[in-house]
Amino acid sequence: MRTRYISGAGLSLLVFSALMLGMAAQGWAADSSSRSPDHQVIIPEEDRFTPYALIIHTGESVQWINQDADDHTVVSDDAFTTAGNKGTNHLLPGTDHNNGQPSMFTLRFSKPGVFVYYCRFHAHLDTDHQPVAPGPDGGIQDDQGNFGTPMTGVITVLSDNED
Repeated sequence: MRTRYISGAGLSLLVFSALMLGMAAQGWAADSSSRSPDHQVIIPEEDRFTPYALIIHTGESVQWINQDADDHTVVSDDAFTTAGNKGTNHLLPGTDHNNGQPSMFTLRFSKPGVFVYYCRFHAHLDTDHQPVAPGPDGGIQDDQGNFGTPMTGVITVLSDNED
């Protein structure tokens, strides 16, 4: 009978260990999927991406955070983008449309090159695929009649062995 008790205790210990290992593995998986972004691009309470230019390495991610009251977008300029993520066209609701909270969007870059992007509400592409400021047809104009600079940015993605 004592042998059965030890076997039962051993089996209980084995089941308990397996359960604990399974819970730990779930925690490890959750940690890797909710990993913090490597870099951030902030849209402050004005129409611009900051920083305008960013240098990162392959495998890293960039998170855009819209802290402005207005909606903005992250749209890839596919004529110049060589670092993947072509076809990106993501809306970042402003705090006025997001319960007072900043909205966020994250991209991971897996190949070297450049990622040229713009806000489709505050820039458009000319015939040479260059971002330009919105003009008189729906553009935002200041007191002096200027339509400002286009809301654009660029990310340079270096390979792991580049500095």
